[in-house]
Amino acid sequence: MSQSFFSADIGETDPLIADALGCEKRRQQGQIELIASENIVSRAVLDALGHEITNKTLEGYPGNRFHGGAEFVDIIEQAAIDRARSVFECEYVNVQPHSGTQANQAVFFSLLQPGDRVMSLDLAAGGHLSHGARPNLSGRWFDIQHYGVDPVSGLIDYDRMADKAREFKPKLLIAGGSAYPREIDFHRMREVADSVGALFLVDMAHFAGLVAAGVHPSPIELADIVTCTTTKTMRGPRGGLILSRDDSWRKKLQSAIFPGVQGSLHTQIIAAKAVCLGEAMTEEFRQYGA
Repeated sequence: MSQSFFSADIGETDPLIADALGCEKRRQQGQIELIASENIVSRAVLDALGHEITNKTLEGYPGNRFHGGAEFVDIIEQAAIDRARSVFECEYVNVQPHSGTQANQAVFFSLLQPGDRVMSLDLAAGGHLSHGARPNLSGRWFDIQHYGVDPVSGLIDYDRMADKAREFKPKLLIAGGSAYPREIDFHRMREVADSVGALFLVDMAHFAGLVAAGVHPSPIELADIVTCTTTKTMRGPRGGLILSRDDSWRKKLQSAIFPGVQGSLHTQIIAAKAVCLGEAMTEEFRQYGA
């Protein structure tokens, strides 16, 4: 194999893909994107995503890996964990989920058995596929009941939700979605969950950056578990986080990610997550990033 196999840039080795990438860059620079799940990452995040760390395969967690050569990845993953703890003011963090959906799957794996009852925002009212939509795995494995919004105000109908919860008695109540543009009343939803003995999950994928910047109420103290992505308002790589105010779910959540729903970690993504979480700790992020 020639040395150029490893050293030639993409323009030399694959002109078709290089040209498409160049066109995509110009497309992004020449228009405003109005998709809620998109944002613009920093040069530093891109540097981490393209680093040789991507060559390294690892399973397990810092200090307890199933492969050798983990010393530098351990530093990076621990930094990402520590930074997320600081940003979101929580005790437990898992930075390994490959996506927000897999973070949610890990929570289901930890808390539920197939057929258990789950209550979440209807997809048509702004919910998310991974919260129990019928085409999704979550909608096939669990008994799902949805709550909705008031047809006039467009706001979540908390009274109707409470009535449904009393009838349905879910084991898990989920807050959050993909197209609900208003603040969620986490206190009210905690009350509903407690009234029926349900656990309370908040998926804050779309507003995590606003929480990090201190301009949106945080669900950490009210939810049993919180999931989010590092994309969208966090302005980081494509991947997920699992957070909790205390360590009580650690053992179940750690094993739910690996070996429950994932294998090896994506080392370059975790490095980029560490970078974006570091950026979220800066005053510049609080002023402009979110």
